[in-house]
Amino acid sequence: MKIRDIIFLLVLGLLFLIPLFVLGVSALAPGWRFPNVIPREYTMRALTTIWELRIAIGRSLLFSLLYSFATVATTFVMCLYPAKALAYENFRFKPLLEGMLLAPALVPSMTFSMGIHLAFLRIGLADTFIGVVCVLSLFSYPYMLRALCQGFETFGNRFALCARNLGASPLRVLVLVELPLLVPSIIAGGSVVFLVAFSEYFLVFLIGGGIVPSFAGYLFPFLNSSDHATASALTLLFFLPPILLFTVVQFLTHRIYRRRGIY
Repeated sequence: MKIRDIIFLLVLGLLFLIPLFVLGVSALAPGWRFPNVIPREYTMRALTTIWELRIAIGRSLLFSLLYSFATVATTFVMCLYPAKALAYENFRFKPLLEGMLLAPALVPSMTFSMGIHLAFLRIGLADTFIGVVCVLSLFSYPYMLRALCQGFETFGNRFALCARNLGASPLRVLVLVELPLLVPSIIAGGSVVFLVAFSEYFLVFLIGGGIVPSFAGYLFPFLNSSDHATASALTLLFFLPPILLFTVVQFLTHRIYRRRGIY
C-alpha cells in the first residue's frame, strides 16, 4: 500500500471518528458549553436514562430494523426484472422511462408523501406496518434499481445465454447464474435502501400515524430538547445497527467469495 493511500485512509478514518468522539464526550458531559474546550464535569445520567428506557428504545429499534429489512427485500423484488430489461433492451424513449423511474429519489419526501398519504387512507394502508414498508419501498427503490442495472450491465447476458443453451430453466439461470453475479450490486443497493429506510422520520411518522414505532421518531424529540446528553447517547446507538450490519455483510461476503476461489 502506498503512503498516499495510507494518508487517505487515516484522514477518512479521522473524519468518521471525530464526530463520534464529540458525541461520546457530549453524552458523558451534559454541561459542556462554549468556550470550554474540555468539559468540566462528567456524569453517567444519559446512560442511566437509556437503560431505564431500554424497553421502549428496544421496541423502536426492532421495528425500525424490521421495516428496513422488509423494504430492502421489497425493493429487490420490485427492481430485479425491470433492471434486467433496462440493462439489456433498447427501445424508444428508454432514457425518458429511466428518468421517470428514478424520479422518487429526486422528489423531496414531504412532497412525495402528502400525495401518497391520501391514496393510502383510501385503500386502508395508512397507520399500518405494511403501509410503512410500501411507502418506503416506493420512495427508495431507485437506489436498488440503479445498482441492479449497473450489475446487469457489468457482467452482461452471455453467462445466462450459455446456461440456457445448456438446458437450464429460467429459474435455475436466475438462482444459480445471475443472482451470484449480482451479489455486489445487491449489497450496494440494499445498503443504501436500508440506510434510507432506517433513517427516515417523516414518511414513517406520516404513514405510520404514530402507531408504527421507529427509532428515528424516538430520537427526534430528544434532538429538539435541551437534554443534549441523552440525544448524543441515542445518536451513538443509532449508528450501531448499520455499522454492525455492514461489518457482518462484508465478513460473510468475503468468506463466501474466498471459498469459491474468487478472492
